[in-house]
Amino acid sequence: MKVTDHIAAAAGKTLFSFEVLPPLKGNTIDSLFSTIERLMEFGPKFIDVTSHREEFIFKKHESGLLQKVHTRKRPGTVGICAAIQNKFRIDTVPHIICGGFSREETEYALIDLHYLGIDNALLLRGDALRSEGSFIPEPHGHSNAIDLIRQVKNLNRGTYLYDEVENSNPSNFCIGVAGYPEKHFEAPSFKADLKHLKAKVDAGGDFIVTQMFFNNEHFFKFVADCRAAGITVPIIPGLKPLTTKGQLQGIPRNFHINLPDDLIEAVEAAKSPDAVKQVGVEWCIAQSKELMAKEVPVLHYYTMSKAEETEQIAAAIF
Repeated sequence: MKVTDHIAAAAGKTLFSFEVLPPLKGNTIDSLFSTIERLMEFGPKFIDVTSHREEFIFKKHESGLLQKVHTRKRPGTVGICAAIQNKFRIDTVPHIICGGFSREETEYALIDLHYLGIDNALLLRGDALRSEGSFIPEPHGHSNAIDLIRQVKNLNRGTYLYDEVENSNPSNFCIGVAGYPEKHFEAPSFKADLKHLKAKVDAGGDFIVTQMFFNNEHFFKFVADCRAAGITVPIIPGLKPLTTKGQLQGIPRNFHINLPDDLIEAVEAAKSPDAVKQVGVEWCIAQSKELMAKEVPVLHYYTMSKAEETEQIAAAIF
């Protein structure tokens, strides 16, 4: 079932959803299943599954020469989505990214997802490799999310990259795109970023999921600006509880967002790691309640595949 159909069927009721990471390579899926099981009691309508591009390591040989080796830290998103769908009978939203994938590899993944009966996909450019100063697309890959959206829309029409497929069964993916209430860090201005988001929606985006934020006023302004720009699709707020003092520096540095002074002061005053987590949970509960009062379609939580904090928040909200 499509994300937009879930939202329509809710008839104004705020839904619960969350995002998980595929387990690290070499680990079993049991820990991920345990996280999902703890959150199922709150009735999630869909679960996002992130995608991770391959990285490079340099292996030193006895000769002293370095060999560049491709490696992936996590298994593929398609397989994880299939496993979740099979065990929990719940819709999954796989992340499909440009980085590290050619157009052909993207098409193969989409065909597999369609075959599995997965109706949704969140389409993202993805991050640059740590070793690269800026995003570099894969050879024969996409440079921007909007090109990925166009490829999925073509597949929805039964148009493949190269082959003419007779009597094809076109896919019907519901397409999610990312939005940034505090502006994507590469955009020269908020207005330019909003223009880019409008282009993604016009190209085929059916719903928007936002980057995390810790000040709801940023989200409310973002929604108002989107509506003024003619963006009418559902906008889903993405939330994450702050859980460590180190995130006071890590979150702004890695995600290019601001933290409210009240939250910073409360975390700094916390006397223990558990106290820090409690501050983060209580802040996220307050955010969630205010957002729900404004009738957002979904409250979407970034769990990092850990259930504890999201479970506490959901218990207070749903």
